[in-house]
Amino acid sequence: MTLVELTEKIIKNIVQDDEAVSVKEFPSDNEKEIIIEVLISDSDIGRVIGKNGKTANAIRTLVQASSSLKDGKYVKINIDKF
Repeated sequence: MTLVELTEKIIKNIVQDDEAVSVKEFPSDNEKEIIIEVLISDSDIGRVIGKNGKTANAIRTLVQASSSLKDGKYVKINIDKF
């Protein structure tokens, strides 16, 4: 399972409208970094971010731990709404 697939699976299990989830990987200037962009519906942004950002940080921690086991790249996850 790739980091994008892992992120998408986690996000889709949190949100109510899982059809409105878009997760994509974007190239980075730094070859040791992966940028993952998550777009979700406006109504689910609170669920994914969580109180004081705790849920978003937990997602980042899980994906970063998976990356450390595979290729050791730094993962940057940007969460936004549309």
